[in-house]
Amino acid sequence: MSAPELRATLSLAAIFALRMLGLFMIMPVFSIYAKSIAGGDNALLVGITLGAYGVTQSLLYILYGWLSDKLGRKPVIITGLVIFAVGSFVASFAHDITWVIVGRIIQGMGAISSAVLAFIADLTSEAHRTKAMAMVGGSIGMSFAVAIVGAPIVFHWLGMGGLFALVGTFSILAVAVVLWIVPDAPMPMPVHVRAPFAEVLRNTELLRLNFGVLVLHATQTALFLVVPRLLADAGLPVASHWQIYLPVMGLSFVLMVPAVIAAEKRRMMKSVVVSAVGLVLIGQFMLGLLAHTIATLVVLLFVYFLGFNILEAVQPSLVSKLAPGNRKGAATGVYNTTQSIGLALGGVVGGWLLKHVGASAVFYACSFLVLCWLLVAFNMKAPVPRNA
Repeated sequence: MSAPELRATLSLAAIFALRMLGLFMIMPVFSIYAKSIAGGDNALLVGITLGAYGVTQSLLYILYGWLSDKLGRKPVIITGLVIFAVGSFVASFAHDITWVIVGRIIQGMGAISSAVLAFIADLTSEAHRTKAMAMVGGSIGMSFAVAIVGAPIVFHWLGMGGLFALVGTFSILAVAVVLWIVPDAPMPMPVHVRAPFAEVLRNTELLRLNFGVLVLHATQTALFLVVPRLLADAGLPVASHWQIYLPVMGLSFVLMVPAVIAAEKRRMMKSVVVSAVGLVLIGQFMLGLLAHTIATLVVLLFVYFLGFNILEAVQPSLVSKLAPGNRKGAATGVYNTTQSIGLALGGVVGGWLLKHVGASAVFYACSFLVLCWLLVAFNMKAPVPRNA
C-alpha cells in the first residue's frame, strides 16, 4: 500500500473502531450499573438500552451511505461523529434509564459506518482494498478486546457516566482526525457508470453478501448470549473471560492474513469465502454437539473466529467491488443495515431459544442459518477486476 493509502486506511479504521467501541463497552457493565438508577430494575428496559443503538443505526445506514454519495464522505462522517458525541454526553448525564435510552438512540443516529467503508474504497486501489478492509476488521476485533478488558476498569474508575463521556470525547477527537489526517477524496470522484439505487437492491451478488452479513452477525450475537455462561459454568470467573477472548482473537487475526492475501493476489475470493463460511459452520455446530470444557471452548471459538474474521475482512471489500456505478455508499449502507438487523435478530431469537430450549438449541439454530448461507455462497461469482 502507498503511504496515502495506509494513512487513509489506518485513520478511517480507527474511526470505525470508535463506533464499535461505543457499542461494545456498555455490554460488560451496564446490567450492573442499571440497578443503581431509576427504572434499571426493569429487565426489558435494560434490554432496550442495549439494543437501541443498533436499531437506530439499521434505520439510517442506507440514508448516510446515499448522502455520502451525493454530498461527499467527510461532511457526512463529521456530522455522524458529532451526533454520536451528543448521544454519549446525554447518556453520561442521565439519572434514570429513560434518558440513557435516549442517549443510546442518539448515538445510533450517527450511523457513519457505510460512509466510512465507502470512503476507504475511494481512497484505496482495488489491488489493496481487501487489505484495507482487513485492517477495519482488525480494528473491530481490537475494539471488542479493549471493551471486554477495559470496560470494567473504566467503570470502576469513572463510573458509567464517565465511561459514556470518555466515548463522547473520543468521538470529538475523531472529528479532528477526519479534518486533518484523513486524505481528501480523489477529485473528480471515481465514477464508472451512473446506476439507479434500485440496482443495489436487485444485484444478486450483493444480495448474497447482505444475507451473509445478516447471518454472520446474528450468529455472533447469539453466540455471545451463551458462551459467557458456558465459560462461567466451566469454572472460569467472568472477570477472567478476557484471558480466553484475547488470545483466540489475536491468533485468528494472525492466521487470517494468508487467507486475505490468497483471496486478493491469487484471485481465490470465492474459495476463501466458502471456506470461511465452512469454518463458522463447524464452530457453531460443534459447540452444540460437544461437551463444554474450557479446552473445547477455546478450540471451537478459535475455529469460529478464524472464519468470522476472514469474512469480516473480505466481504466489505466485495461490496465495494460489486457496487454498480457510483453507488458504493448506497451498497455499503444496505450491507450495514442488514448487519444491524442480524445483530437484533440474533439477540431476540437467541435469547428466546436459550430461555425456552437450551444452549445447544441456539448453536444448532445458528448452524442451520450458516448452512443456508453456505449454499447461497457456493454459487457466488468471483468479482471481475474493474480494469478488465
